[in-house]
Amino acid sequence: MRQAARSAATTKAILAAAHELFRTRGYEAVSIDEIAAAAGYKKGAFYHQFPSKRDVFEQVLDRVQAGLAARLMEGAGAAPRGASPQAVAQSILAYVDGAIQPEARQILLIDGPVVLGWQRWREIDDKHFAGIVRASVTGLMGTDADAAQIDSATRLLLGAIMEAALASGAADDPEAAARAHCATLELLLSGLRPGP
Repeated sequence: MRQAARSAATTKAILAAAHELFRTRGYEAVSIDEIAAAAGYKKGAFYHQFPSKRDVFEQVLDRVQAGLAARLMEGAGAAPRGASPQAVAQSILAYVDGAIQPEARQILLIDGPVVLGWQRWREIDDKHFAGIVRASVTGLMGTDADAAQIDSATRLLLGAIMEAALASGAADDPEAAARAHCATLELLLSGLRPGP
């Protein structure tokens, strides 16, 4: 039992140290030795918990996404049935605002796609957000909407949200860019509402 607790504490410390180093310096500039030292361990302890720097990075990114998803669910959450485009756009803005913050931006938007590759990066995003976005789309389109249309709209909206986050994260004024992109997304979301 004590060994399991020690192992969990080591993992937690390494992930916290890695998060801080990746966030402030970027993936390429950080070594395994630095992560281990910042966590208060030797390199051997790192390798006992993680096979590589990429693996620890993936877990850090996954935790960043999980944190954003939890924050989104605590705040606006998934849109209920019959939700308005404005409510869904506000939920999207909450996500984008979280993604462009210093604790997430470098890891999620700059290094994530490069280190993990586009497909794995999107899989992690989908794990945390696809259900939320699908619920929002279903709320906008109504439960009578064709399942294939809901699937298509969900995929398209997930792509649009990520593009908004990437573009906002790279902008000179990320917060203003996020607001502008989400205002445009609100207009697009209006088109998902069923007609009279």
